[in-house]
Amino acid sequence: MNWKTVAAAVAFAGIAIGSAMAADGTHEAREALMKKIGGAAGSLGAIAKGTKPYDAEAVKVALTTIAETAKVFPDQFKPGTETGDKAASPKIWENMADFKARAAKLSADAETVLAQLPADAAGVGAALNTVGGNCGGCHQLYRVKE
Repeated sequence: MNWKTVAAAVAFAGIAIGSAMAADGTHEAREALMKKIGGAAGSLGAIAKGTKPYDAEAVKVALTTIAETAKVFPDQFKPGTETGDKAASPKIWENMADFKARAAKLSADAETVLAQLPADAAGVGAALNTVGGNCGGCHQLYRVKE
């Protein structure tokens, strides 16, 4: 078994474990999930910018992380968790359907890119524009800047 296969297996296990452990609706749990998405986006960004070489396996892991984490992220915003998180806008709970739809779109877009995996850094950059646009739009509406 090569190291890339092992790394992918560890990453996928981390997604599952992290999602299960971060299911309590606290600021820390939300932040942990966002850091997973941010780290995956950062990995894609490094490939797109050419600071890391194109690696299909790394792209797959990053896109899978984004897709899977976006699916569980809205579950962290259950009724009664509105307080104590300075970064989460009250608008999340006021418009939960839109918030969930945005997360679902992020996940779906990441899965679409994953199904048609970019073959080079330019393709990763184009994919990152799509996926990153989802992130930015949601942050503008639902994240309070500290």
